[in-house]
Amino acid sequence: MKTPLRYSDEVREALGRGGPVVALETSVVAQGLPPPHNLDAAMRCAAAVRRSGAVPAAVAVLGGEIVVGASEPELARLADPGRRPAKAGARDLAALLAAGLDAGTTVSATAAIATRAGIAIFATGGIGGVHRVDPAEPPSGAADVSADLAEIARARVCVVSAGPKAILDLPATAEALETLGVPLLGFRTSELPAFYADASGVALEHRVEDAAGAARVLRLQWDALGRGEGVLLLVPPPDPVPREVVETAVLAALGQARERGVRGKAVTPFLLEAVARATHGRAREANLALLERNAGVAGEVAVALSAARGGAPALQSPPA
Repeated sequence: MKTPLRYSDEVREALGRGGPVVALETSVVAQGLPPPHNLDAAMRCAAAVRRSGAVPAAVAVLGGEIVVGASEPELARLADPGRRPAKAGARDLAALLAAGLDAGTTVSATAAIATRAGIAIFATGGIGGVHRVDPAEPPSGAADVSADLAEIARARVCVVSAGPKAILDLPATAEALETLGVPLLGFRTSELPAFYADASGVALEHRVEDAAGAARVLRLQWDALGRGEGVLLLVPPPDPVPREVVETAVLAALGQARERGVRGKAVTPFLLEAVARATHGRAREANLALLERNAGVAGEVAVALSAARGGAPALQSPPA
């Protein structure tokens, strides 16, 4: 069967010469942020990747195809809430493609597609993880765990993020990643970032100081040791919100979600928007800043990894 992947000319050319490419998720465009912040975030991330000398490859499901390197008009199509694009996890891809629908790709879907496309570096904001247990809800007997974790464990990709989303159980998420064998690397930090906040209280065993150091770990993980797990590169947010402010807002948002009966895939965007309101927009600004920062770091790592593997040099004059 013909592959459903459609590459932009720029991404195809870069991959063909072994040049640096960074995959970018699009759930943030379709569901994660309201207009006009959603499209602004996508443009800022792409620009940050280009400034580093790498090629951005926004990943999206559009009309029965997986697009690797979505154009600005295609991203605008996803950003339009009137079109009601779906939210695609890795498990949803085949069904969405068969139905010919549009969808923004989550961390799990983007990691899976990046691996299929031969892209080693992927930038996002925060990853999913183990959800908090609501003390007001009866125990279910099973933890609610994001599919992001299992997909990162089997996708040979470096996910550059600001850590698990602040709405999650952070210590439990770190333990789950350890169980899955996913290496956690702090980028100039020895503490797990918590999305909006740069502190979580969870220590990291390993850290790197620059992109070259990260690229060396990736080469050892995949090329020398032949490991198949992905790697999490954790970048503290550049404009952090104090941890106690975030925690107060998250607890209030969890209560609102419970009262309104918000469930399933709707929970994360609901909570993030509620936290943004509770912090008077400060959390949203921190989100936009960390998305851009992560994309820039991912671009630097992609350039360093491509050079270490003997690929084509980075872009000398990134396109406007």
